[in-house]
Amino acid sequence: MTTFVDRVELHVAAGNGGHGCASVHREKFKPLGGPDGGNGGRGGDVTLVVDQAVTTLLDYHHHPHRKATNGQPGAGDHRSGKDGQDLVLTVPDGTVVLDRNGEVLADLVGQGTTFVAGQGGRGGLGNAALASARRKAPGFALLGEPGEARDIVLELKTVADVALVGYPSAGKSSLISVLSAAKPKIADYPFTTLVPNLGVVTAGSTVYTVADVPGLIPGASQGRGLGLEFLRHVERCSVLVHVLDTATLESDRDPVSDLDIIEEELKQYGGLEDRPRIVVLNKIDIPDGQDLADMIRPDLEERGYRVFEVSAVARTGLKELSYALAGIVAEARAAKPVEVATRIVIRPKAVDDAGFTVTQEEDGLYRVRGEKPERWVRQTDFSNDEAVGYLADRLNRLGVEDALLKAGARSGDGVAIGSEDNAVVFDWEPSMAAGAEMLGRRGEDHRFEAPRPAAQRRRDREAERDEAQRDYDDFNPF
Repeated sequence: MTTFVDRVELHVAAGNGGHGCASVHREKFKPLGGPDGGNGGRGGDVTLVVDQAVTTLLDYHHHPHRKATNGQPGAGDHRSGKDGQDLVLTVPDGTVVLDRNGEVLADLVGQGTTFVAGQGGRGGLGNAALASARRKAPGFALLGEPGEARDIVLELKTVADVALVGYPSAGKSSLISVLSAAKPKIADYPFTTLVPNLGVVTAGSTVYTVADVPGLIPGASQGRGLGLEFLRHVERCSVLVHVLDTATLESDRDPVSDLDIIEEELKQYGGLEDRPRIVVLNKIDIPDGQDLADMIRPDLEERGYRVFEVSAVARTGLKELSYALAGIVAEARAAKPVEVATRIVIRPKAVDDAGFTVTQEEDGLYRVRGEKPERWVRQTDFSNDEAVGYLADRLNRLGVEDALLKAGARSGDGVAIGSEDNAVVFDWEPSMAAGAEMLGRRGEDHRFEAPRPAAQRRRDREAERDEAQRDYDDFNPF
């Protein structure tokens, strides 16, 4: 069974905001108690948090759908709905968050680093919060906003100082097992290492981590073998160590050609050109291995490589290698820029920034885009005429009507608010008045000719009762 997963696709959904409540206070001897509808609760967020105790993304491989809880709706008597509970997902140190298109959204490095993957929806206001001097008893409330839902990709890039790279069975696992306390699987067949192994090494006063990357073969950068899946684990390292097998039994291979092939694969993968390299000639405990190491060492040193001859079995040459790696790691750490605490930058809104845009599309439709108009549309209950009238008032105060007039819109033109896949489209009437003086009965707005079906049925029943009462009075004058 797979126990290590370093790339998953995660489907996150934040909680929806609770709807506001439209209620009127009713109590004996208080016929005009006023609106008392409470606000809806906020939807829960989906947050990624780095936990160094987590080393794999296996849990999200088995359960890729994660959703936070919704906010509760408001109630009468000024009772606000309960907020949804945030969903906290722990990820390993070094996790990169990408969208479906491969764009990096966050690079999570360091214990406790957080990223909000899904923003919870706002709760809707109740009619008590919507009451004003002109609209004393609103017959509507605002809807809660839907929570953010999206698909993200999590990629784990091991946070290590040193990366051991080389052909399968070159002795990388054996080397990390004697340099550190790591216990990787070791066997005499290729691709024994199927997942990266980490080990902690102490050399003097320097403590650093070593990653054993699964064996690379020609074509690894294009997906052959296991290379493409695990080359990402060497991106964060400070130094690359080429582990070359000086006692290979394959007649068509030699350490120098192995080095050239691995370097070509690293070049094809990209982004590793500036990392210092060290060459380790392994398995010199075998007589033929020592002879071959003596032959190729001058050639490698002429190329500018620092060469170390070691034997993981006999444990020779390990101390020199360990201290050399510690020196390079210490230099890399000293060269890193000093981390500065995050600064909060406040950018004031421009004076001429209306907060929305109006554009005319090829088919003549006028599209309104902006955070406030789109949020207001999501919060509007379009089955309630008074709520729609309140939306018209807000858009008018924001300046949307004036912007449409300047853009050339005329009466009857189509106007869409929102994106193409989720927009509200209506025929615009520029002469629409705004103000509470246009309101009729609760839940209605005289600016809209089409009445609500429920309201119309209620009027019809009242008219039938009145007519029946008049007929009864005429028939029985006493």
